Amino acid sequence: MKTAAKLFATLILTATLLQGCSTPPVIKSAEVLYKEGEQFYQDGKYEDAISRWKKVKETFQSPELTTKAEFNIGDAYFLNKDYIEAAASYEDFRKLHPKHPQADFALYRQGVSYYNQIHGIDTDQTPVRNAQTTFDSYLKQYATGAQLIEVKEKLRDCRDKQLQYELYVGRFYLKTDAYKAAIARLEQSLKMFADTSRRDEVLYYLGKAYLEDNQKTKAREIFGQLTREFPGSAHTADAVKALGQ
Repeated sequence: MKTAAKLFATLILTATLLQGCSTPPVIKSAEVLYKEGEQFYQDGKYEDAISRWKKVKETFQSPELTTKAEFNIGDAYFLNKDYIEAAASYEDFRKLHPKHPQADFALYRQGVSYYNQIHGIDTDQTPVRNAQTTFDSYLKQYATGAQLIEVKEKLRDCRDKQLQYELYVGRFYLKTDAYKAAIARLEQSLKMFADTSRRDEVLYYLGKAYLEDNQKTKAREIFGQLTREFPGSAHTADAVKALGQ
């Protein structure tokens, strides 16, 4: 029993001595953490860069470095193709620093982050709507912004994708004999997307929906409008055939 007690006491003493000799954890400064994040970023190790820059924020040592880290976190998420996280980070940055010199670029990148989440016309259209709203906001806030040309191009594409979705739904209603639903959807599309390049297609399917719904006078009116506005369209030839039938 005495031997066991001595052994136990020796173990306790050894553990205490080892604990006393252990090296205390190194607390890195915000500057060191920020530079480490920059190096990881340059090496394409974006997750490690984000980790370091988040620690910069946690130190509360330098408001200037914290602001830089907040912006860079969005960029790192973006380049890592984590677009959901990127959009959220850019939005947070703009809310915290609305007058920052890079606030316009953050808004642009936020819109592109939504845009890059778009997958097809038969999927959830939330990214399309989010991208359009963000790009519209950019045009209102930064009418002479550096990214103006690309924003306008992507905004036009968003509107085209929205119209493609509306046509997709309208054609579905036609196929399922829900003609009145098709008419309502396509009529609304004509009003919402009057300046798009698919207007002839909308007019054709709208006329067809009226024709299938036995509203022949209205069908002739729509097909007549299609013929006048788009005489060379393939949809105009299809409209003539439909009227003949």
